[in-house]
Amino acid sequence: MNCQETQPLLHGYVDGELDLTTTLALEQHLRQCPACAGEHSALRTLRSTLADGALYFQPPPNLRSRVRAAVRRTRPRPYPWRWLAVAASLAFVALTVWGVLRLVAVRADDLLTRELVASHVRSQMPVKNHRFDVEPPDQHTAKPWFEDKLDFAPPVYALTDQGYDLIGGRLDYLNDRAVAALVYQRHKHHISLYVWPSPDAASAPATSTRRGFQLIHWQEGGLTYWAVSDLNESELRQFVQLIQERAR
Repeated sequence: MNCQETQPLLHGYVDGELDLTTTLALEQHLRQCPACAGEHSALRTLRSTLADGALYFQPPPNLRSRVRAAVRRTRPRPYPWRWLAVAASLAFVALTVWGVLRLVAVRADDLLTRELVASHVRSQMPVKNHRFDVEPPDQHTAKPWFEDKLDFAPPVYALTDQGYDLIGGRLDYLNDRAVAALVYQRHKHHISLYVWPSPDAASAPATSTRRGFQLIHWQEGGLTYWAVSDLNESELRQFVQLIQERAR
C-alpha cells in the first residue's frame, strides 16, 4: 500500500470502519511512512481530545425542576403556547447535548476496542512478532519482570491445571498509557489479557465482539482487565472467571 492509497483510508481507519485485511496493510504502511504516520497521529490526537472527560456533560439532578419552574414563571397565561415553546426548546437543547456527548463517549470506547483487537492481531503476525517480551515457565518469572517496567504490579496467575497455559507476557501501549499484556493459550487459541490501573469502581464482566474476536472487559481491585481472543465466548468466560477467582 502506498501513500496515495493510504490517504483516503485514514479517517475510516481511525473510526474502526476498515476490514481486517485493509487495516493490517495500512498499519504496515504507517510503520514505514513518517508522513502518513504523522497524519494518523494528528487524527488520533483530535479523537483523544474529543474523548477527554472534561468535554463530557452530565445533566444536573435539578434540571427537571428548573425546567418546570421556568415554565411556571412564563407569562402571560392567556398564551400557553409561549411557555410550551420555552419548555420544548429547553428539552430539545438538553437532549441534543446529552446525545452528542453520549456519542463521543461511545466512539471513544469503540476506538479502544479497535486498538485492543489490533494489538492482539499484531502479536500473532509472523513478521515483526511482538507476542512476548518475556516467556515465563511460570508466574514467578513474569511478575517481577513487569514490576521493574510498570508503575503498577499486574496480577499473574498460572492456570495450567485448568487448561489455560501462561506462555508469555509483553508491554503494550493502550488507552494513552503503558499496560501489561499476559498471553495464555487454550488448545491452539491465544488469549491476550490486558491489565492497567483504573480509578473506577468494580464492574461485572461485559462481553462484546469485534471483527470475529471476543472481548470481555471488567474492573476489579483498582485494575481494568480486557481479555481478547478468537476463542469461543463460553471458554473465554471460563478463563475470566478463573482470573477473578484468583484475584479475590
